[in-house]
Amino acid sequence: MKRRTLLMACVAAPLAAQAHHGWSSFDQDRPIYLEGKVTKSSWRNPHAELELEVPAGLKVPPDLAQRAIPAQSAPVDGKALLAKAVVPNRKDRKWEIELAPLTRMEAWKVAEIKPGAMISVVGFIFKEEKGEPILRVEYLFVDGKAYGLRSSPA
Repeated sequence: MKRRTLLMACVAAPLAAQAHHGWSSFDQDRPIYLEGKVTKSSWRNPHAELELEVPAGLKVPPDLAQRAIPAQSAPVDGKALLAKAVVPNRKDRKWEIELAPLTRMEAWKVAEIKPGAMISVVGFIFKEEKGEPILRVEYLFVDGKAYGLRSSPA
């Protein structure tokens, strides 16, 4: 039994490493805005993930740069990031949304986001918009609250 468990762990480890993305693959010079309805939710580590269905003709809200954001996230990027946000050039209607690790989500007191919830996010996608439609979240807007997921709450 011990040998089988070890063998399974050795086979699974490369798959897990391949599935996790570091920040370097994302274009941090071009913040992306998405909003829509959550169609799937996976609330587990290494980070919570959502599937988001975005509407056709998505536009950045004119008031995005004026939205209140947590004070402790301002040193990381602040309102300048919101002011630079654009919608992606690609026209995918379903996006994988990568949130923070569960410990950070719990520290922010973000309740588990369930399918059917409406959210908006600002974050980063792969450089040159290549590959899968994945967005790594910097700011999460849900239920009238803003969360700066790369920082920790005060």
